[in-house]
Amino acid sequence: MRRLLRDIAENREPGDVTTLRDASVLTQLQPPVERKIREDTLSTTGAPEGVAQDVEAPVAEQATVGPLTGDPAIVGVPTFVVGSVMLGLALINYAPAAGGALPIIILATGIGQLVATLWAAALGQSAVAAIFGIFSGFWLSYAALVVGLTHGWWGVTPAATVHTVAAFLISWLIVIGVLTLGSLRLPLAFTLIFALIDVALILVLAATINGSSGLNKAGGIAVFAFAAIGAYVFAGSLSVATGGKPFPLGRPVIT
Repeated sequence: MRRLLRDIAENREPGDVTTLRDASVLTQLQPPVERKIREDTLSTTGAPEGVAQDVEAPVAEQATVGPLTGDPAIVGVPTFVVGSVMLGLALINYAPAAGGALPIIILATGIGQLVATLWAAALGQSAVAAIFGIFSGFWLSYAALVVGLTHGWWGVTPAATVHTVAAFLISWLIVIGVLTLGSLRLPLAFTLIFALIDVALILVLAATINGSSGLNKAGGIAVFAFAAIGAYVFAGSLSVATGGKPFPLGRPVIT
């Protein structure tokens, strides 16, 4: 026993303990730090045969709720396309803007863009949320402008109507023009859509200022062009969502 006590006092590993009735008493005599090291060693390597060991039951990990998933474009792009087609039909005088186009533009396109905006924001996709948010604002404000001018809600006189519409188009042309420049790092299909939107806005602005039905129809053709590219993008998103391959969207202008 004196030998074992000397080993403990001099911080040496105790020798033969077979003569002890209860070998666990040595653990209580060891310094706290050494005892902790010994316990940690036993917990990782396993206790020697015949020595009892207290093992804590593993704590079950709590299931964490993962982030939202999905592709907001699966909602945002088709609702954008259907509103664009309806706007193009109104610009070529196939359907009246106030009557035929507004139900789709408000209930499908405006709300659809807003849903896609919130979805993308929840995913942390800032650029996607910005794009759909911009077009949600465009479509809903366009509907408000047409309805308000038709029913005289905004107090705009007939003489000021042209400048009011022109100011609306100029404002959105600036915003979407900046968006076009910002999209140069995106796949080429998106840059083409935004560039054609700029062209359509310029043509409709010129038609508004000059009272030209020909320029208005040209603007409608430009709308059909970017709607067609949008339909292609939607088909690619739908392909991925149903287990297919993505469609090629072209290399970015700036890489």
